[in-house]
Amino acid sequence: MTIHPRWLGLLLCAAGLPVPAADAINTDRPDFVESSDVVDAGRLQIETGVSVERDRSGTLSSRIRSTPTLLRFGLGHELEARIEGDGLLRSRSSDSATGVTSTASGAADVSLGIKWRSAGGDAKTGAPATAWLLHVDVDSGSAAFRGSGLRPSLRFVAEWDLADDWSIGVMPGLMRDTDDNGKHFVAGLFAVTVSTEIAPRWHAFAELAAPRIAPSSRGGTMASFDTGVTYAIGNDMQVDLALLRGLTRQTPDLTVGVGFSIRF
Repeated sequence: MTIHPRWLGLLLCAAGLPVPAADAINTDRPDFVESSDVVDAGRLQIETGVSVERDRSGTLSSRIRSTPTLLRFGLGHELEARIEGDGLLRSRSSDSATGVTSTASGAADVSLGIKWRSAGGDAKTGAPATAWLLHVDVDSGSAAFRGSGLRPSLRFVAEWDLADDWSIGVMPGLMRDTDDNGKHFVAGLFAVTVSTEIAPRWHAFAELAAPRIAPSSRGGTMASFDTGVTYAIGNDMQVDLALLRGLTRQTPDLTVGVGFSIRF
């Protein structure tokens, strides 16, 4: 019979025995590179927040507010199921040349996925912890924000733990998308992140991310420089703050996000 760690802790406390420390929550937000960890079997982890992005190009300016949310459920055998999306969206765009302003609100598409932790990593040998993520974006959102058809993606994550609480993560991948003419194409993605502990329970990261690598005929490449901090509240909760600066014309100029994660 398997005893859940939470019940085991209560039994040990009742018996006056020392309770082993639980692993602290490890989230996929707020950076773009996913964690190689998966949620323990039978546990649910919710990672959510509020994000505001601003962009300006010539006389055109836009602002989009979203509520990105990721649900992770541990399946066991180094697997987790995932439901992800940008949640509720509200956009506002204006043209200073014409004075025309338009707004839209609704729900974003939902992405269904699975993560498999393929290796645990070994700091002594330098072997990274690795994971594979397979997702399918479903055209399920409101008309103003809905994509076209099913859009699968495959990502690989590798993480190295370094000395003095530093770590490096990389994530290459491929995704199938649809251009403005309704034609399917395959785009790449890549990101590298560096993180470190800056104080007890505080971590900071810096990242270069390219969530879409494509020719200009297919919408162009999106890339950003990202940075932020996280703070762990106990072992099962975390808050975060992130700032993303666009590096290409296709990327929003500035995105700011705050988030909260909890594990049950």
